[in-house]
Amino acid sequence: MRVAAYERYGPPEVVGMIERPDPIPGAGEVRMRVHAVSVGASDSAARSGTPWFARLAFGLRAPRKAVLGSDFAGVVDAIGPGVTRFAVGDRVFGATGAASGAHAELLVVAESSAIVPLPGAVGMADAAAICDGALTALPFLRDGGHVGVGDRVLVNGASGSVGAAAVLLAKHLGAEVTAVCGPAHVELVSGLGADRVVDRTREDVTRGDAMFDVFFDAVGKTTFVRARRILAPGGVYLTTVPSWAIMFQQLTSRLGRRRAVIMFTGLRKDADKVPDLEYLAALAATGALRPPIEREVPLEQVADGYRLVDAGHKAGSVILRPVPENVEAADAATEPESTHAASARPETRAGA
Repeated sequence: MRVAAYERYGPPEVVGMIERPDPIPGAGEVRMRVHAVSVGASDSAARSGTPWFARLAFGLRAPRKAVLGSDFAGVVDAIGPGVTRFAVGDRVFGATGAASGAHAELLVVAESSAIVPLPGAVGMADAAAICDGALTALPFLRDGGHVGVGDRVLVNGASGSVGAAAVLLAKHLGAEVTAVCGPAHVELVSGLGADRVVDRTREDVTRGDAMFDVFFDAVGKTTFVRARRILAPGGVYLTTVPSWAIMFQQLTSRLGRRRAVIMFTGLRKDADKVPDLEYLAALAATGALRPPIEREVPLEQVADGYRLVDAGHKAGSVILRPVPENVEAADAATEPESTHAASARPETRAGA
């Protein structure tokens, strides 16, 4: 199989294509052909080794894991002994979290990991984008902000993968949403259903008179100190970007009338992610969750995907396509079944 791998920290060009033996699923494991996988901000941080404290997780001198990528969608093509949740031919999506490894044509994960069936009505690219954005945004809004009907929610960075998902989910939860983005994305964000869209180059919402119950900074470009003045009593400032300042403010604001919250949603247990994935899959199947996608590129163009992410101006997710979606059908007619594979079931395929 082909994988996108790197051996040293640096710019997008440090990631290149290499060949590896096809992995064989062991007991309780499933293998899938990866048809879509995101290139996210966490992948970019791991690749570049910045900010410096990212290396505490990824490796001080050199990366510990050569293959990045965590938010994937694909088709099960082999299973190990004892697997009961999935069968060959099942469409699935999920997230490997800190284990990474999804920037590859084949991926093996435990059947108990954060992986769930993908409804036929949801495309592969959409599914990977949902993991990239909504799987992060949902716990922030639901658990960190306790967003409900009538809450006033401000989303900063509303055109990115997490921010766009936050707009869609906050509206679904019944909130009144103000979305902040750059001028090039005002129309797109308006189409997501935001009640008000603010062009950040024309207006600084932190200096306005409008008050909010939740300030969700999806890109970490503001601070609790600035956001606090437009938070209503009991309001919460949420940010996806860790810093020493926000971690200190989270501790010191606990007893105040306005709180700062940082969450590491990617480090949650798989058992906690599974119900969220099922919830998001059901929502997407109804058409209520259709995340924007900046671009889809082949796996061999992974460096181009990283450049889009690094530029900081993408609208939605950047999606890699390791294996075209028609490949498994052709291979099924020419390749012998894996010694660990269960009997195949007819695949239901939806275009992405």
